[in-house]
Amino acid sequence: MALGRPDMKILVVDDFPTMRRIVKTLMRQNGYTNFVEAEDGQLGFKMLESMPDIEFVISDWNMPNMTGLEFLKAVRADARFKHLPFLMVTAEAEKENIIEAVKSGVSNYIVKPFTGATLAEKIAKVYSNLKKVG
Repeated sequence: MALGRPDMKILVVDDFPTMRRIVKTLMRQNGYTNFVEAEDGQLGFKMLESMPDIEFVISDWNMPNMTGLEFLKAVRADARFKHLPFLMVTAEAEKENIIEAVKSGVSNYIVKPFTGATLAEKIAKVYSNLKKVG
């Protein structure tokens, strides 16, 4: 069951095409249908600038050119995108990394590997937190 609108535009950012495909497949299983992709944070940020209708970001942490954390910081520093829901996907479960992502304004994070149910749960948490703030 999709939270938000099933057709909201979701930006999936990961340097591995296979991981982008897995994320999109799991998102489709949860009812989402509209995706755009980027292979690193630099391209992801350019896509945000050129597609103001993107409503949700799912980004990997470890990528070349601009990491997920650098991408998150750039998004949060830009008034146009600072409230955009941002889910960080990472193989890094180190507490320091998670703390840094939270301090940088991540909406939620998910540790690889994960299931569609876990992804749905994280997205639900992002939306419940948005309602509390908004």
